[in-house]
Formats: sequence, structure tokens, C-alpha cells
Amino acid sequence: MLHKMKGGGTLPARPDTLQILTGLMGGISGIGLVAWLTRFTEVPLLMAPFGATCVLLFAAPGAPLAQPRNVIGGHLVSALVGLVAMQLLGTGPLAMAIGVGVAIAAMQGLRVVHPPAGANPLVVMMSGAVGYDFLLMPVLAGSVSLVLVALLINNLGEGRRWPNYWL
Repeated sequence: MLHKMKGGGTLPARPDTLQILTGLMGGISGIGLVAWLTRFTEVPLLMAPFGATCVLLFAAPGAPLAQPRNVIGGHLVSALVGLVAMQLLGTGPLAMAIGVGVAIAAMQGLRVVHPPAGANPLVVMMSGAVGYDFLLMPVLAGSVSLVLVALLINNLGEGRRWPNYWL
């Protein structure tokens, strides 16, 4: 089994300057918008997993994990699982572990895998989210905002096209 762990592949090539600038501007614009909306509306729309969502949206926009269906659907499914797990099991370590595991399985089953969303059950339980309105604010509003920014940033310039698919 240890021989499987030694690797053997090669390091991917460094992204070109345009892709690096896209990541920079996408991260600033995406989180900037959601943070500004949070301040302007006085409604908490920002969650830590959205930072990781920006990495996928702006550094790997062609990946299946970075498509709108996965971003929005993954965040919604995972947060819903977190809310249900918290209602049924509380907020202890076992509840957190089950919440994350079930969220992963649900995202896989629904074909909306988005790795940053795997943290949503932890966010739900650690923040003490009360009620299913958490699915609208911050989850839906924040993830849709990031997708809208990605639509603008990832389509700037010739030959660039995002998303690969919606549904």
C-alpha cells in the first residue's frame, strides 16, 4: 500500500499571467461584492467557504466543481444537510462529522459536488444558525452573487467562455 503513496505524476504548468490576474481580480471582486452587500444591507451574507469557492471560480473555472450548478446547488444542499443534522443531532463532534459526511454523499448523489460547500454543515453548527432562512441568507444570496461576478470576470477577453454548463 505504501507504494501507492509515492506519487509519480508531474507538477502542472504555472498558469499564464491572464489566469493569475483573473484569480486576483475575481477574488477581490467576488468577496468584495459579498462583503459590501453585507455591510450595505446589514444582513450577513459572507461565509468562510465562499473564499474557497472563489479559488475554484477564478483559478479553475473550467472544472466541473466550479460550474454554477455545483456552486449554488452544492452550497444549498450542504447547508440544508447541516441544518437538518443540527436539528436531529445537535452540535457535537459526532453531529458535525455526520453532517459533513451526509453533505458529501448528498452532493455526489445530486451531481452538485462543490468542495468548499463541504464546510457548510460546520458553519451551520458553529454559528448556531437558527431556521431555514439561513439557506436564503447567506447561502443562496452569497453563492448567486459569486456566480454573477464569475459570469463577468470569466468572460472578459477573446476566447474566454464560462460556464461550461448550467444544469
